[in-house]
Amino acid sequence: MLMAGEADTVLPATPLLERHHIFHSCHVDEARAYLQCKQFRLDISPRHAADLDLHINGVYLPSMWMGYLGYGPPVTTRAVGRDDYWIQFTLGGHIEVADSSSSVICDTRRAAVLSPTRTDFYRVRSGVGCGRLTLSLIRANLVEQLAALLGDSPTVPLHLAPTVDLTTGYGRSLTRYVHTAVADLEGSGSVLWDRTIMSAFEQFVMTALLVSHPHNYSDALRRLEKRIAPRDVRRAVDYIEARLDQPITVADLVEATGVAGRTLFLHFKALKGVSPMRYVRDARLRQVRQALLHADPEASVTSIASDAGFTHLGRFAILYRSRFGESPSETLKSRRRARPCLGQRE
Repeated sequence: MLMAGEADTVLPATPLLERHHIFHSCHVDEARAYLQCKQFRLDISPRHAADLDLHINGVYLPSMWMGYLGYGPPVTTRAVGRDDYWIQFTLGGHIEVADSSSSVICDTRRAAVLSPTRTDFYRVRSGVGCGRLTLSLIRANLVEQLAALLGDSPTVPLHLAPTVDLTTGYGRSLTRYVHTAVADLEGSGSVLWDRTIMSAFEQFVMTALLVSHPHNYSDALRRLEKRIAPRDVRRAVDYIEARLDQPITVADLVEATGVAGRTLFLHFKALKGVSPMRYVRDARLRQVRQALLHADPEASVTSIASDAGFTHLGRFAILYRSRFGESPSETLKSRRRARPCLGQRE
């Protein structure tokens, strides 16, 4: 049964993240057995069974899973006993997401957000060729991030609002960030996300979700907009500057400053003009520039950028040019031109 507004002529979405293959099957029994191991039940009508073309691709990060799911024909999947938070982005068509108390229809303009604390099951019904991107956030890690922002442990379960508008504000930024990450991973197939990149991605997703998306702790976070002493921001800056080659999390900054993460974010931006995580990125760029300006003749941009935590050279070069008005290779060349030739007096 198709959902409202969907037709049989919807074309199958091209599978994403194929270089990060997890599971593929065209056989219903095989697909059901695999999904059952993941606490999902697959429902598909007999007339569509022969058309099944299940693709599951993705990457496992320390705090989340980011992946692609595509079934081909219309299917319904039911999750029972899952203990993670989900954000579902469709790549075309519509999906219906329902739990024991509500049901929402999502398309490319609106994503579904699922909280394990609201119900003990949920159902996702997708139409013809309706591929989707999914973020699965480990519950313990997201709650730990919330505790860092609050400056205290949550006392009741975290309930997230069930949908997010992808056309504006936080939703638009999240969509752009996720699609950029997917393109990054598809790339040449050889791009490896090191600990620094994985941490930065996870910090953005979890922090933005908790700060910008409505949930039952939103009011408590807003009440943390109190005055902060410049010395607290200074402690955060000192901590960041001493660890530019390492992953840095909100919890790290909270421990270093003794200030709730939400308060630190607000007033760090007021005093420095950027968020703490943006400051981390800018500080790493400054570190690279100084290294390039003082590099030995045989040094390479790749090695210098990698030492500062930038492993994707293409994106690093874009960030560097945007920040300094020239490419990193141009900076390195200018340093080489400035060095006197062997035997020439300085």
